[in-house]
Amino acid sequence: MKTFCGRANPTTGALDWVEESEEYDYHQEIARSCYADMLHDHDRNEKYYQGIRAAVARVKARGEKVIVLDIGTGTGLLSMMAVTAGADFCYAVEVFKPMAEAAKCIVKKNGFSEKIQIINKHSTDVTVGPDGDMQTKANVLITELFDTELIGEGALPSYEHAHLNLVQEGCEAVPHRATVYAQLVESELLWSWAQLQSVEVEGARMVPPPDVGRCAGAHSVCDIQLSQVSPRSFTPLGPLCTMFSVDFSKPVSSALQSHSSKFAAQSDGRAQVVLSWWDLDMDPSGSIVCTMAPSWTYPEPKRAPWRDHWMQSVYFLPAEIRVTEGDELSLTVCHDDYSLWYSLQSDSQQVTQTEAPPSRPCCTCQAHLVWTRPRFGELNDRRRTASYVSALRSVLREDSVCLGVSDGSLLPVFAHMLGAKKVYGLENSRMSKQVIEQVLEANSIKGGVQLLEIRPEQLTSNELGGEQISVLMGEPFFSTSLLPWHSLSFWYCRTALAGLLQPNATILPCSATLHVMAVEFQDLWRIRAPCGTCEGFDVTPMDEMVQRSLDFHESREAEPHPLWEYPCRALTRSTAVMTFDFTQCVPQEPITSQGSLPLIRIGRCHGVALWMEVSPN
Repeated sequence: MKTFCGRANPTTGALDWVEESEEYDYHQEIARSCYADMLHDHDRNEKYYQGIRAAVARVKARGEKVIVLDIGTGTGLLSMMAVTAGADFCYAVEVFKPMAEAAKCIVKKNGFSEKIQIINKHSTDVTVGPDGDMQTKANVLITELFDTELIGEGALPSYEHAHLNLVQEGCEAVPHRATVYAQLVESELLWSWAQLQSVEVEGARMVPPPDVGRCAGAHSVCDIQLSQVSPRSFTPLGPLCTMFSVDFSKPVSSALQSHSSKFAAQSDGRAQVVLSWWDLDMDPSGSIVCTMAPSWTYPEPKRAPWRDHWMQSVYFLPAEIRVTEGDELSLTVCHDDYSLWYSLQSDSQQVTQTEAPPSRPCCTCQAHLVWTRPRFGELNDRRRTASYVSALRSVLREDSVCLGVSDGSLLPVFAHMLGAKKVYGLENSRMSKQVIEQVLEANSIKGGVQLLEIRPEQLTSNELGGEQISVLMGEPFFSTSLLPWHSLSFWYCRTALAGLLQPNATILPCSATLHVMAVEFQDLWRIRAPCGTCEGFDVTPMDEMVQRSLDFHESREAEPHPLWEYPCRALTRSTAVMTFDFTQCVPQEPITSQGSLPLIRIGRCHGVALWMEVSPN
């Protein structure tokens, strides 16, 4: 069965009606999943296998039959490990139906159907008893319910329910324990992802709105490959703190909790950011450890395991705090059932046990809802801003009538500060418009830019006071853009505005060029590479399932990745494959390009990197 779906085209801005298969959603989920990445993670698999063998041995040493509950079984890998280690029976729970079907095929293919039962339910819906999903409660609990923040996939509620309903008291658990670590740092780079910073324009300073500076920011965790952030990019202000541990072999609570770690500041600085990661102890003694620590914590960084399903977390403090070496500080982490947040108190601000823990941060200024963290980074990039200001300075005159076409952009503000006669800005949402209005008000130039919440094709000369546009400018940036060519939305806007442009109007940028380069990834290839055999088990049914979804039409689209997090090696030179002339309207005929990329070195081509470069002239 197929159905018509309305989908906004991020390039043209139009609503396209497309015919979709009813299987579209789950094909997308499978194609963009990290199943292969997890199975290629040998360190994770090996540590789980060691922990499972040890847990099964401990139960057998007590003279008991080993009944395993595997929550979030995925491919069934951990259950097959358990049976191989000597478990008598495994109940393997998987809520995602396509994955549960694949697990059944994998279990059968490896000859474990008689000892592993796949249950396609959420674990909180599983029942125990003669007529239930499980005949008896388990005495070994195996789970892989974690994300970069540890608890973001609902690990705590699942454990809480399992201990109450699905496992025996005193059960063995693999992993046995998780421990969360955190370090307080100052980092101009990371802080630029959270707060708008001031910038110099022609001797004048544009300052951020006070409400933005006072705002605690977005609540969601910033998960990144912290190994790719150089230690030179931050200054530690305290030691690596052990914040809290969760023992999974005992009843677990998903209720709001807080934990604090006290220490003396190691240096003067501005407390801005908390770097965090966690470890898994696969056994009670802590001798089998799987750590998420970034590579620069290792004596030999190149020996650090790579994984993309579990990375590291960056948390931004609600406000920057000046600290002095020797200050007594208390770092507090709070968590509910799905997320963590941090706060910092000096010795004079210590929270007593009777006080409520710090509340979850939330954005009150709207800027953190309009601008993503990468977008904050762009807006605070001084070299980028200097390039735009230089380009604007070269084309603006005292009689210039400027129109900015980008979402939540500061270009109209810069144009006014550079002396343009009139400046207009098109914004795609009321919230985005209000954020830029805050910037204008903070700099006492609220009347200097007229913001219009209107689409380009709806704009008339009436809104422009009867004047024509002499400078059409864009970064270009649009909130709906994910892929490089989505920025061509600026070209479609320019075409829609053609009737309002002066004959000799300046289009800034005047063109964009799509570049391509074949690359060999150091590690990112793992997220798409077939596994075949994993730790001795045949998982080809999963490979086939993923490939079917990758072959599904919509799954063939390019994937957006922040390539600074994923090192790669160029196998060809960067090649300009297509140039788009913004001084002209979008042509009626499709634009095509074909050619070849000569290899310049031997290697494995995992894919091609594509990016767009814009030219001011």
